[in-house]
Amino acid sequence: MLAQLSSHQHLFPDPRTALPEPNGLLAVGGDLSPQRLLKAYHQGIFPWFSPEDPILWWSPDPRGVIMPHQLHVSRSLRKFLRRCNYQCSINKAFPEVIQACADQRAELEGTWITGEMEHAYTQLHEMGHAHSIEVWQGDRLIGGLYGVLVGQTFCGESMFHRADNASKIALLALREHLLAGGLRLIDCQLPSLHLNSLGAIEMPRERFLHTLALGVDRPMDPNLLVPQAIDCAFIGNSV
Repeated sequence: MLAQLSSHQHLFPDPRTALPEPNGLLAVGGDLSPQRLLKAYHQGIFPWFSPEDPILWWSPDPRGVIMPHQLHVSRSLRKFLRRCNYQCSINKAFPEVIQACADQRAELEGTWITGEMEHAYTQLHEMGHAHSIEVWQGDRLIGGLYGVLVGQTFCGESMFHRADNASKIALLALREHLLAGGLRLIDCQLPSLHLNSLGAIEMPRERFLHTLALGVDRPMDPNLLVPQAIDCAFIGNSV
């Protein structure tokens, strides 16, 4: 039975009780307050809904994830990295990144990144929980991604690109930059062919929840999260 969330208490049912069909649907209702969102992510739950729907909460089984050391870099991307003139940064343009993700999804398939979602994740960013990776060509923002950091797990929400390979380079920059802080897992939420091509695997929910819990009380070094440039040269040298 689908749980109906209270508008007053930030409580979720056990994610293991999520429906098998549609896969992972756990609860409906509540709000997108920072307190509720943080509670959800710490339990392996995330919101995902269309503009015409109520707020829906999910914990699918299996879970799409990328193990940082298994991020796949194709031969063509290796060559591209050696000659591209892109620059990367972290947390320098969070509002622009989430807006670009919303715009790109709206153009392709309709977006679930509504104004309400943008506001909610911008609040999380201002509180130090949501983060963005930016890819630049000169002063032009050409790619990026954003998500929520839960201890040593980065829960990716969306990515975009306006130039060749820019979103892939954002993912590489995320991996390389946060590995120094003990990055354990990149949560992709739902499996997809595109993510699988980058090395994503399908992880059973029970194993995902266990891995999430192992790193939840080990916060990332805050020095890695202040707005700063990420040296793209070391990305090319390390893949």
